[in-house]
Amino acid sequence: MRLLREAVACGRLALEDVKHDRTCLIKAHIVERDGRVLMVKRCPMHGEFEDVLSIDAEFLGRIERLFAGRDFEADGGSCRDHGVSSVRYGRGAVLTVDLTNRCNLNCQPCFMDASSNGGASDLDWNEIRALLDRCVEMRPRRQMSVQFSGGEPTLSPHFLDSIRYARDLGYFCVQCASNGVRFGQDASFCHDAKAAGLRLCYLQFDGVPDAPASAAGSQTNLAALKQRAVDNLHAAGIDVVLVPTIVGGRNNDQIGRIIEFAIRNAEKITVVSFQPVSFSGRYESIDPDLRRQQRYTLSHLVHDVRAQLGMTEPLRDWFPLSSMNPFSDLVDLVLGPSAEFGALKCGCHPHCGVGTVLLVHKHTGRAIPVTRFLDLERLLDDLRAVTDAGHGRLATLAQAGLAVLRNLRPDELPEGYGMLQLLRQLTSQVGASGDRIGATEGDSTSYPWRFLFVAGMWFQDLYTYDFRRTEMCIIPYGTPHGEISFCAYNTGIGWRQLLGHARCAATTDMEAKPAHRPAAAGRNLRTRHESPPGAALLKPERSHKRLPVVD
Repeated sequence: MRLLREAVACGRLALEDVKHDRTCLIKAHIVERDGRVLMVKRCPMHGEFEDVLSIDAEFLGRIERLFAGRDFEADGGSCRDHGVSSVRYGRGAVLTVDLTNRCNLNCQPCFMDASSNGGASDLDWNEIRALLDRCVEMRPRRQMSVQFSGGEPTLSPHFLDSIRYARDLGYFCVQCASNGVRFGQDASFCHDAKAAGLRLCYLQFDGVPDAPASAAGSQTNLAALKQRAVDNLHAAGIDVVLVPTIVGGRNNDQIGRIIEFAIRNAEKITVVSFQPVSFSGRYESIDPDLRRQQRYTLSHLVHDVRAQLGMTEPLRDWFPLSSMNPFSDLVDLVLGPSAEFGALKCGCHPHCGVGTVLLVHKHTGRAIPVTRFLDLERLLDDLRAVTDAGHGRLATLAQAGLAVLRNLRPDELPEGYGMLQLLRQLTSQVGASGDRIGATEGDSTSYPWRFLFVAGMWFQDLYTYDFRRTEMCIIPYGTPHGEISFCAYNTGIGWRQLLGHARCAATTDMEAKPAHRPAAAGRNLRTRHESPPGAALLKPERSHKRLPVVD
């Protein structure tokens, strides 16, 4: 893969040729050995590679068994024409748009190697509009979460306008993936983002306030600033999703404490989305011994949650993300074929992500797994039968309600939480209680209990890469060259680097914007690309020219 990227960088291979190149493909064997599941492959140039996919074969078998199958085979046309890296199934669930590759931190690891790949640059306003316009035109027209990312997206001069434009197009779940520096420093900016239409902030959160600096991923522990960001975002009405990157031996001992932090802040936090480390970007050329030490999989995660939190069972409480699709089918059936948008669907490969749900009281902090009082596995089967029957709205809602009651263990419900409240909250949570998707946005404040989702999303790297996962990607990047799988963009063939090389090769004006100095606990930290002396932190530099993008 690296040789292919070098060939593009040196001009020996054109981007169009990359789509048809298959020399980088290596056959791999997925084998079970001593209770673990491994990927074993041999490269004729670099020799043998072996890496772990799961430390618990039984757990992975359960996740694969609960996978309901691929989404529909899509014809993405030129928008998804990326050869072996093309997304082939489904519409996707999260459209990621990198507004900038600049960043005000210098974290290790960083899957995109922010500010270091092909010079620092922003998308211009016309490019952003074109990406979003093309997204909304694709059929079938489903809701997606539109996530503005980077780099650090709040550094883009178009951040607020981009949020506003995505909402105007009809996307109700507009979010950003942020390190939280600006949100923690400037409460008024949180209110500006809410006014523009920001619903969620995917907040980098690699350790709790008293965690050692080495557990935080960046040069120092920013947890105090993260707490201010959580508080400021909540005060503005923006939900928070904690996104910890977990590195084996570095911060995996923080998992239980991070979930406990979310439980204590249940009014403010809706999801904890753990991301086991992907050895890509700034971390791609890792030493083999260190890679083995730091490898962390979804199976590690579910066992650490049980050991550190004292709740959830790997073989009972965890499901592939795609197993929730019967709820999406229910919403589509209830809203009918005339709805402006179809429901969001997570049809990703079972190895990509898993999740569980806790019912948390916002004020007392009591938390119990939903599967304690609800047979979720059988409920999902029942909902498939309900949606397959294809009855009208009222009959479908009634059947869905009966399905919930059939699988309910009322004696296990927490005191003060009844069946009617559960039904109302479930209906609202899945988006089936209004006349359109997103109609009940923000109504969670009316409930004393919250569904706290705890998920794991494991992105690929060169050592675990599987093109079957790529073709089912639900998190495509929106780029001027079409929608590209998250993993194909950041690793694998590495479309992020390929497009960066092409951008640099095409320009005759090589002036690039310098990166911001990162800030941590009030200190300026060094990056590869130093800002000029006195550069203002967090204020996008508008005077520099942007490198043009190849058509």
